[in-house]
Amino acid sequence: MRLRNITGSREVIAESPYVVPEDTLEACPGTWHEIFGNDHPIHIEIGMGKGRFLNTLAKQNPQINYVGIEKYSSVLLRAIQKMEEDELSNLKFIRMDAEDIDKVFGKGEVDRIYLNFSDPWPKD
Repeated sequence: MRLRNITGSREVIAESPYVVPEDTLEACPGTWHEIFGNDHPIHIEIGMGKGRFLNTLAKQNPQINYVGIEKYSSVLLRAIQKMEEDELSNLKFIRMDAEDIDKVFGKGEVDRIYLNFSDPWPKD
């Protein structure tokens, strides 16, 4: 996927109710059930791209909470735009580098991890 910088994407992400704010991520371990407001299992996708896979799963499985992690703002913006069409209460997004994932989720808090097409060699 070719990345194009989209002006203002960081601002849209920061204001989106579907995105967990970057400045609150360190307080998230152990609180994901509170963030979602239920005790459903938590599945995450690392490198979710435009969010089609997680969006489909969230629609099909309302009894599971999903968290999509994406490093690139312009790509995450597309997933947010899809969420505005299909508001799903069991899907949240995080804009971050997955290298820091252990700082965002507590031990045993995640039930399943999806690694579909994450980029093992990110570009500058």
